[in-house]
Amino acid sequence: MALEFLKRWKKKPRVCVVGLDGVPHSLLERFCREGVTPRMAEIARTGTLRRMQVTLPEVSAVSWPSFMTGTNPGTHGIYGFTDLKTVNYGLLFPSFRDLKAPTFWDSLGEKKKTSVVINQPSTYPARAIPGVLVSGFVAIELARAVHPPTIRPLLEKMGYEIDIDTMKSRDDHEFLMGELDRTLVGRLNAFEHFWGEVDWDLFEIVITGTDRVQHYLWPAIEDESHPFHERVITYYRKVDAFVGRVYDAFLEVSPFKDEGDGFFLLSDHGFTGIKQEVYLNRWLADNGFLTFVKPEPESLADIADTARAFALDPSRIYLHRKGRYPKGRVQKEDAAAIKADITAGLEALEHGGEKVVFKVFDRDEVYSGPVVEKGPDLVVVSHYGYDLKGSPREKNLFKRTVLQGMHTWDDAFFWSKDPTPEVLNITDLAGILTRKLLG
Repeated sequence: MALEFLKRWKKKPRVCVVGLDGVPHSLLERFCREGVTPRMAEIARTGTLRRMQVTLPEVSAVSWPSFMTGTNPGTHGIYGFTDLKTVNYGLLFPSFRDLKAPTFWDSLGEKKKTSVVINQPSTYPARAIPGVLVSGFVAIELARAVHPPTIRPLLEKMGYEIDIDTMKSRDDHEFLMGELDRTLVGRLNAFEHFWGEVDWDLFEIVITGTDRVQHYLWPAIEDESHPFHERVITYYRKVDAFVGRVYDAFLEVSPFKDEGDGFFLLSDHGFTGIKQEVYLNRWLADNGFLTFVKPEPESLADIADTARAFALDPSRIYLHRKGRYPKGRVQKEDAAAIKADITAGLEALEHGGEKVVFKVFDRDEVYSGPVVEKGPDLVVVSHYGYDLKGSPREKNLFKRTVLQGMHTWDDAFFWSKDPTPEVLNITDLAGILTRKLLG
């Protein structure tokens, strides 16, 4: 890094965070061991690489808000990529505006600290933070994904893209690999620019291509004979080089005594291969908990007043409560018995002699805070390989689609130079980062 650039910076504590969306602790350990990710292996040896649990359900729309607020959905209010309009059962899509808790960038701003945050999922549409924000998925257009708005032309000029074309990438894996490379270059260009242009206190950048390749080409990771195996492994090597580039740049500006202190790595959930997709609304219907006003429902808007429960993606079960939903008939005094029946039934569900469900959690077991009542009554966690879905239109309980990989809740990772607790949740990280910066 240029000497002139270093001279104009204040010497002060700085923190740098790199997020690798969906990379499992188990896979990172394996890649470090096998030499696929030599830079991250080098970094990992100098600190603590910890397996981490995330908040439920284990999707990015929930995990990243939990990371950036240090709270669970019962406080920050985001329970999934979609929610249900209680007036008409239509779907709504929670956005950054719906977040009920402040982010740690906001809290740092109150202490006069500046943050640069690039490709952060679940921050669309972008709003003012004390610094620079470039929203990640699900962001629709770049014009509404940046703060301040003046950085948009710069990002467009450098070829920055918010995300790959996920629909085309599902079927066209050659296209997928090209998209992954192109967007990674865009992330690197953004990093190189903002790293030196802003006198930041916290710098964060997230890579989402890792999540994409695992959804569509998980078998290529495990099977050396897979036609895309080498391409996928090469992509991880490029991600590793990216992390190494950021780490090297941080070493030049970090004032901490120990090399690498103040640098952090994390993922927002784990990943594994899919054996079967499992459709919870089909199970609820087959077992008498869910009824519709017509034989082939198009959406939950076709729910009948006799329905006692329904599911939303990916694993949230809501009782059809009187007073909460227009057609709801479930009384408060009946809720416990219905939840117990659903829990017992799902935990007994098998496929090919294997248990499908690891555990059904009651809302109060996993959520706390002022908006708990808006959350699901039950959250289902499956055994590895059984990908839970919420479509009300699906006629089959078990099915396979083009998706090859699924999220896991207990195999995310966090790396820190400092020792960290053996039992770690993604909600712990905001506090760890803030304390490191503020002392």
